[in-house]
Amino acid sequence: MYWPLPLILLVSLPFSSRHDGPDPIGSWQLTEAQISAGVLEPILGTRGRVEGKVKFVGEGVNQALWFDGRTTRIVLADNIAESQQKLPLRNMTVEAWVAVNERSRWGGIIGSLQDNGPSEKGWLLGHSNGHFTFGISTKGADDGDGKMTYLSADSRFELGRMYHVVGTYDGTFQRVYVNGKLEAESQVQFGDLLYPNSAPLIIGGYQDDDESYYFKGRIRSVRIFDQTAKETWVKGAFRHFAELADAKAMAHGPEDLSWVIHPYLQWATRDGMTLRWESSHPTRAKVCFGTKVLFQGKGDQRKAVFEAEKSVSLASTLGEIRLNSLKANTAYYYQIELADKRGQKVTSPVLSFQTAPERDTPFAFAVISDTQTQPKIATKIAQHAWDLRPNFVLHPGDLVDAGKVKQQWEQEFFSSMKPLLERVALFPVLGNHEQDARFYYDYMSLPDPEYYYTFHYGNTQFFMLDSNRAVGPETAQYKFLERALRASKAKWKIVCYHHPAYTSDENDYGNTWYGPSTKGDLRVRALVPLFDRYGVDIVWNGHIHSYERTWPLKKGRATMAAKGTVYMVTGGGGGPLERAGPIRPFFQNTVRHGHHFCFVAVNGGTLEMKAYDLEGRLFDSLKIEKGK
Repeated sequence: MYWPLPLILLVSLPFSSRHDGPDPIGSWQLTEAQISAGVLEPILGTRGRVEGKVKFVGEGVNQALWFDGRTTRIVLADNIAESQQKLPLRNMTVEAWVAVNERSRWGGIIGSLQDNGPSEKGWLLGHSNGHFTFGISTKGADDGDGKMTYLSADSRFELGRMYHVVGTYDGTFQRVYVNGKLEAESQVQFGDLLYPNSAPLIIGGYQDDDESYYFKGRIRSVRIFDQTAKETWVKGAFRHFAELADAKAMAHGPEDLSWVIHPYLQWATRDGMTLRWESSHPTRAKVCFGTKVLFQGKGDQRKAVFEAEKSVSLASTLGEIRLNSLKANTAYYYQIELADKRGQKVTSPVLSFQTAPERDTPFAFAVISDTQTQPKIATKIAQHAWDLRPNFVLHPGDLVDAGKVKQQWEQEFFSSMKPLLERVALFPVLGNHEQDARFYYDYMSLPDPEYYYTFHYGNTQFFMLDSNRAVGPETAQYKFLERALRASKAKWKIVCYHHPAYTSDENDYGNTWYGPSTKGDLRVRALVPLFDRYGVDIVWNGHIHSYERTWPLKKGRATMAAKGTVYMVTGGGGGPLERAGPIRPFFQNTVRHGHHFCFVAVNGGTLEMKAYDLEGRLFDSLKIEKGK
């Protein structure tokens, strides 16, 4: 529905004259009348670039833009330092009519900020864990070195309901209002607002250099003022459109029910498997499974029938069901059906998995690392690995390029690994590019604390560590590893973490073209004595985007095959490639430039490793034999 321009102006500036309130320096109405061909035309201020899916909800005064939480956002400025959009310097008011449809730790309605460790600059009107928030950084507080104060409204919002949210600052007091009511205030910040040197101005998102979160819900209008609104103005602004807050909550928005992340598998054991997925909105999920599938009906009416089923109602879009009491080393077939409150359904294909075997049963696994950056390459790698039918996937880290960017998990990692992970379980560790982001923990189902753990498969025990954290002798990870290795009775012991203790890489640990190198990460070399003492067979690493295999090493020297530890760098899953340096170190057996993956088969006292390139061609192999 298109509104005539005079009505738009009347609606967007309802109280500039009636309540002695401020005049906006930026005003945007997110309606069909103002958005066309990917451009948001302002009432005041700069044009906005509309990205992602564009869908409107409601008509007339109720109309708002739907933000899908994955692709939709409006960029008012790529860099505020170079933008024509005027922003407040000390006194400010920011106002929005908004409905949130997904609670998250960090949610942005409108803002411009850099929130990197101790350096926090800018401002944000947003939400966090079910409460509206208003955050600012100023030159007065914290000696002006940048520390944001986030005010959180007392009340919790209802998902899908429209609210009037206002943040104000007058150089001394910072306040946040919800539906005309003052809900929080602070005097921690004072003086002029502190802006970052470079940051975008975004509607429908929270973004800085290393974090990107998309808003899910409706935003009807947004205004920015370089004056501080009085409480009477805030109350009046809310009353003028109070019927918006009284309207029925739109629990799911206009989008159709769909898979955001298709089903994938985690934590394979002899008696169980964890099924994970993500949907466009909360649903009731039903998993049908069994050791065989029967089909009833014909054509469009053909339906798969299973031996058992398990259901769960989900308050979140993230889905998880654990199947227990299964038989070891057994093929199971499964299908997941999701249904929302509107009766919409989506159903996965009939998929399969195999439970972990008993100790004396042969098995195989794929090793794929550093899948970051290039999903087309990761897709080819995953397909080649799936063609070899592994029992599971070991991933030594850097699943994505920027772990705090949700879209990379959805649209790059899980989409590229789909043919593999929907049928075999993923056992990962954190790389540096995950940034220890909450998405890693949201998407993984691993034993606490999740950044380190151990698991058994057949006659082999795997020890998974986070080499981004400290691993020296006094750390929790070192002590955990020592205890686990000492107690292990496994035939084979394999350790996996991201940063390599030994590598001939050209420049990560010193530029070997022009000078010396440590030839590996000295921090993680603190673990090497444990590998020597407890007979670790292979250490898998990533981080370096090439392939390298060492001779078996013990006490810092190359030794015979079955008496030392082989260190494997296999960072060729998709990241930009790196090369070996010009100097051959003593530990190097073979090195190769190119994207690749590894495939390992274990049968009793025999372990065979084969490495394949991007075209699926074998380029290296290793065989280790052990006695009884």
